[in-house]
Amino acid sequence: MPHLFPKTNIKFIEARWVCITISIIIIVAGIVSMAIRGMNWSIDFTGGLDVQVRFDKPVSDGQVRDALTGAGVDEVKTISGLGAREEMSIRMKSSENSNQVVQQIRSKLEAAFPGNPVEVRNVQVVGPKVGRELRGQALLSAIVAMVLLLVYISWRFEFKFAVGGVVGLFHDTMLTLAFLSFFGYEFSLSVLAAILTLIGYSLNDTIVVYDRIRENLKKLRSVNLASIMDLSINETLSRTVITSFTVFLTVLVLFIWGGPVLRGFSFTMLIGVITGTYSSIYVSAPIVLEWAEKTAIKGKKR
Repeated sequence: MPHLFPKTNIKFIEARWVCITISIIIIVAGIVSMAIRGMNWSIDFTGGLDVQVRFDKPVSDGQVRDALTGAGVDEVKTISGLGAREEMSIRMKSSENSNQVVQQIRSKLEAAFPGNPVEVRNVQVVGPKVGRELRGQALLSAIVAMVLLLVYISWRFEFKFAVGGVVGLFHDTMLTLAFLSFFGYEFSLSVLAAILTLIGYSLNDTIVVYDRIRENLKKLRSVNLASIMDLSINETLSRTVITSFTVFLTVLVLFIWGGPVLRGFSFTMLIGVITGTYSSIYVSAPIVLEWAEKTAIKGKKR
């Protein structure tokens, strides 16, 4: 791999408290935002109705929304294209009397677009019970993933490295949720998939830094841990920047041209790539440092 930054000597660890403070402020602001505005759960988690329609001629999601809103069809959450401008997905909170609601949507669209026949291609109903079960399974999946990662990193490194890694992943998840709340993105199954993906991405970045720290700990026994961490992060900096930048560009293309269906997924991944790279340097490694220093102080007191 080419070295973009040969022989850098950036003091990353010195800035750890400034970065951790910024993270805490954003996370607290995100929690306040979620408490005030509530999470924008999709019908995957709350239950609802997904009606997929096809027009003969292209239409925009804004035209469809205006047609339904002006015609009095309430509780429409999202309207998005399905790859072609003739096909739309209309997602609603209500799942009661689905046949009646579908007929209402169809008649309103036919009235709004008289020269553009509309066909209902598919109707999916998600009950509130299924939505609650999905929400519970999503939370359980995240907790199980964290516990398994704690065990894996403890086995491969030491317990303090595992705690640093898991706290970093928790930090990434909370920061991503905060930005989803700030920008009002809907929390759907695709967003959940993106969060689980970014957990894996962030862990991979953290493991690379941890590996180099472990190697340097064996080679440089007389050097203090903070200096070893700075050296290790500088040595892996080229790899980190190249990997993160290429992933970021790929996700950015999805965000710009992927369409509304992939917008939530790609936005989550964009934030996740940044926070995953940032946390491996300014969250996971500093936690290991603080743990090691406090353990050393306790050892001297004894």
